[in-house]
Amino acid sequence: MNVIVQRGLYFEEFDVGARYSHRPGRTITEADNILFSNITMNPQALHVDAAYAATQPFGRPLVNSMFTLATVVGSSVAQLTQGTLVAQLALSDISFPAPLFPGDTLYTDTEIVSARPSKSRPEQGIVTMRHTGRSQEDTVVATVTRTALVWRADAETRA
Repeated sequence: MNVIVQRGLYFEEFDVGARYSHRPGRTITEADNILFSNITMNPQALHVDAAYAATQPFGRPLVNSMFTLATVVGSSVAQLTQGTLVAQLALSDISFPAPLFPGDTLYTDTEIVSARPSKSRPEQGIVTMRHTGRSQEDTVVATVTRTALVWRADAETRA
């Protein structure tokens, strides 16, 4: 019997300009928002105090932007880097152009921006990708550029 293991892409499988839609989306709950804020020691009232948030410009709690960022990146893992990632090298150009609220569903798309062999690690390559998170209304709520070190398909040693 042939066993197929789910994995991300090896370096050679990343095509610059390719676009990926990571589905299903993730509906963010109030509990998600409060739990994440608490476990990351972020007591910002805009995330955890509905009465306070009601007095602010958006009139309701906002999803913690770090939760949004983590979910956008995390939703790409199964399709792109599961089991093929060596290390995350950088996150840059992070923006949150519109708010995300508890009850919204977050969808992520990724474009491969660049890919090059590692100069110091011949069995690995460096891939830069641009993630975009959108709400169920197709409003962009987060963007981030991520650079990752990934295994080459022919690498003899893998973690």
